[in-house]
Amino acid sequence: MKTLLQLNTSLFSNQGQSSLLANRFVAAWQADHADGKVVVRDMATDPVPHLDGERFSAFLSKPESRTAEQQAIVAYSDSLINELKNADVLVLGLPLYNFGVPSVLKAYIDHIARAGSTFSYTAQGPVGLVTGKKALIFATRGGQYAGTAMDTQTDYVRGFLAFIGITDVEFVYAEGLAMGDEGKQVAITKAHEKIAELNLALAA
Repeated sequence: MKTLLQLNTSLFSNQGQSSLLANRFVAAWQADHADGKVVVRDMATDPVPHLDGERFSAFLSKPESRTAEQQAIVAYSDSLINELKNADVLVLGLPLYNFGVPSVLKAYIDHIARAGSTFSYTAQGPVGLVTGKKALIFATRGGQYAGTAMDTQTDYVRGFLAFIGITDVEFVYAEGLAMGDEGKQVAITKAHEKIAELNLALAA
């Protein structure tokens, strides 16, 4: 049985454009994988806490010396990591906020980027431990940024996923959503067409 993990990071929850595109893909994926499992983490309704000194110290502490509070913090992080490791497909709804990723996604990354769990340091450099997965990123933007220096998301997300071992990554962009209704509809239609192509490829 295949498992899909969907991460929605829009502050508008299921009504965000990135969430709508991700939901469209996931619905089609479910239709082609009747025995598949979908796990949804909506960071608008269930946000990951932002990293602070207390949480970081808990990650660094030796298991036998952790306080009850630190154990709870690490257990929460472990649950996020296990959720990711148990998935075959990762679907990320990714809006662009003020030229960066949503802060809730950064918080999620800060909780799953843990040496010994999602990557390890070796004499040859870091090695990702989360392998054998495909990631699909549904990136929505009000303006046109893909392929320009203003796109701070693509390299960052692709680079982080590669760092933890996920190298099969594909982006679906819907841009210019704040540049008039006609352009918005064209962008969404193109994204829908790409979603159909992806589902055909994954169903094959």
